[in-house]
Amino acid sequence: MRITAVTCVKNEAAFLLEWLAHHKAVGFTDFLVLSNACDDGTDRMLDHLQDIGLLTHLRNDGPYDKGGIQWTGFKSADKHPLVRDADWLMTLDVDEYVNIQTGDGTLGALFHELPDADAITMTWRLFGNDGVIDYADRPITEQFIHAAPEVMTWPWRAFMFKTLYRNAGAYRKLGVHRPRAPVDGRVETTRWFDGCGRPLDQKYQRSQIFSPFNRPNYDLVQLNHYPLGAMESFVLKCDRGRVNRSDKPIAMDYWCERNWCDVEDTSIQKTAAARKSHLAQLTSDPTLANLHNAAVNWRKNRFHELMQEEANRALFGRLLMTPPARALSLNDAQKIYKFAQMQRSTDD
Repeated sequence: MRITAVTCVKNEAAFLLEWLAHHKAVGFTDFLVLSNACDDGTDRMLDHLQDIGLLTHLRNDGPYDKGGIQWTGFKSADKHPLVRDADWLMTLDVDEYVNIQTGDGTLGALFHELPDADAITMTWRLFGNDGVIDYADRPITEQFIHAAPEVMTWPWRAFMFKTLYRNAGAYRKLGVHRPRAPVDGRVETTRWFDGCGRPLDQKYQRSQIFSPFNRPNYDLVQLNHYPLGAMESFVLKCDRGRVNRSDKPIAMDYWCERNWCDVEDTSIQKTAAARKSHLAQLTSDPTLANLHNAAVNWRKNRFHELMQEEANRALFGRLLMTPPARALSLNDAQKIYKFAQMQRSTDD
């Protein structure tokens, strides 16, 4: 079985090896990685990983379509043999880690639980900053261990999912959160299941990108999402910008909605031994080790460069002053959803 992960990256060389080691440990067989305009050596690291047969690297340095960097990359990926010939597909970001709760923590165990699935939604579990200020070269999966509660009412982005789906002709295109371009006559037969193993209704076959709120979604699988990292890293993330909506900057609203530190969750350590084994093999390669260390130094130097600008100093100060997110009551959340429904009614 060929299970392909597709990702777009920029300036992620300091995190890439851990991400790759983890997803090899959980059972992905192929990796198609698209890089764009990297300053930290990510593209050179990917070239070497391709040379030693661990992934396939496509450069996505532009020009870009109106949809942005990520959509341009996905259009290239749609045509690639690693996508066309895969049995299963999933698009992921480097701050997202598949965390399978059942069996031995591998994709094989998940497929065993859901043998009839054509698509499995993996709902984000947002892991907050944990009060970490300084960027350090430590594994993300060990450094940030506090996350959002299992059941939440707001914000709706906390319930967004990524989709692992069977590549059987029901969809023609990759998407950020789910497959796109459904094929009439085929998509209607697809069976979708959520991270608790519950069958999902027909709307998920075509358009849905988030799970229902106010219920658990992680019994079989969750997607550990580490969108913030250390405060220093977040300043660099804001400087880099978004890969799929370049017209919308990353700012404090992004931080506030994702900085959840309510619950300790170390369940991803189920596959720690396999992850560490893969990572040790990667870092034993002198070229990869040197590129990783150079990227670590680049991040530290880049942060100091950014701190020469008042706007970045102000952002860093706000991060230091802002407490973690707090859960809203169901009553408060319903008020927000009520206004959203009123707005949709007005738009219609």
